[in-house]
Amino acid sequence: MQRNATTRFPILLVHGLFGFEKVGQSELFHDIKEALRTAGARVFIPYVSATHCNEARGEQLLAQIDRVLDGTGAARVNLIGHGQGALAGRYAGAVAPDIVASVTSVNGPNQGSELADFLRKALTPGRLPEHVASRVATLFADFISSLSGQAQLPQHAIAALAALTTEGVGAFNDKYPQGLPRNWGGNGAQEVNGVRYYSWSGTVQDTAENAAGAAHGFCRAFSEYFITEAGQNDGIVGRFSSHLGKVIRSDYPMDHLDAINQSVGGERCKGTDPVALYLRHAERLRIVGL
Repeated sequence: MQRNATTRFPILLVHGLFGFEKVGQSELFHDIKEALRTAGARVFIPYVSATHCNEARGEQLLAQIDRVLDGTGAARVNLIGHGQGALAGRYAGAVAPDIVASVTSVNGPNQGSELADFLRKALTPGRLPEHVASRVATLFADFISSLSGQAQLPQHAIAALAALTTEGVGAFNDKYPQGLPRNWGGNGAQEVNGVRYYSWSGTVQDTAENAAGAAHGFCRAFSEYFITEAGQNDGIVGRFSSHLGKVIRSDYPMDHLDAINQSVGGERCKGTDPVALYLRHAERLRIVGL
């Protein structure tokens, strides 16, 4: 069945940590952008720092939103953020609700990431390990930016990591609580200041098809560092930590990279169809007039 994704407002797909729009022939939102466009949506991928704190990336996103509004004549936009991109979207929706129609979190660390907690503790503040990690991560982010063919933006790897810990996101949530559930694992307010909030995510689930996949193997290995949400995470973000606004579902059989139809070594998500989730959501936005 042909989906109708002709939303009233343009859709911006916001990448997370170490994200990019396109490097060579590789697009981060593989097939998702074209599928949405084929179904009638106006889709853009904003350019924000691959590594930086949530507020800095949020400000960059606001500048990109202004460009989209100027170019399309639209009054508002629909933001769909993956991973840390969800936090940038939340920031934009909180500080500029007049130009943001909806914020959708896809596998977003809305209560922080236990993996980020582990990695942050593993780095000794002010000592060589932190310095080395910061330097390597920043060089990698700059490398990705240069390959993407776009002007480089500032990078700050340690600030990005700190911003993704439960403590860092907790401080962020104190300032920008829109759409957050009051109870752990529940739904949040579906509309705040005229902005609608949605979320979906998945969990690492072994199947015969994905067992040999390199990307799945990474996420499976990372999932072992979760304690509070052991067995209930996508390898990067906990299932219940991802909840925001109207929770569409948080236990799709897909890991963190599956959520954007990414792979390592050529395999694709076998548990669910991530592209179909975006198409169905665009229809959802269209039905409510967004």
